[in-house]
Amino acid sequence: MMDWLEYRKQLIGRIGEVGKLSPDTVAGYQTLSKAGQKTGHLDAKTRELIALAVAVTTRCDGCITVHTGEALKHGATHEEIAEALGVAIALNAGAALVYSARVMDAVSAHEAGRSS
Repeated sequence: MMDWLEYRKQLIGRIGEVGKLSPDTVAGYQTLSKAGQKTGHLDAKTRELIALAVAVTTRCDGCITVHTGEALKHGATHEEIAEALGVAIALNAGAALVYSARVMDAVSAHEAGRSS
């Protein structure tokens, strides 16, 4: 398995390098990241649980290590994390089902195009 803590440290260092080379890019990302905090509609733990589910669906290892640490820091339990991951798993399956329907639609369109 991956050494998540070491990976996080290396990742933060590399992102720091990107920040020196392209400060507006990193500043823009930070603005987006902090935007949800300003509304106060969701607490930090809930935002981190959502971030973990999204990290899984986008297959982002960096997001996983950063948001796992943050979720735990904000009091997320193993059970809450597992439930959030269950949502990600269900959504991925749902997305695969929806995109399967799109493939069947494309098949129909291609077959109709051949016959005309």
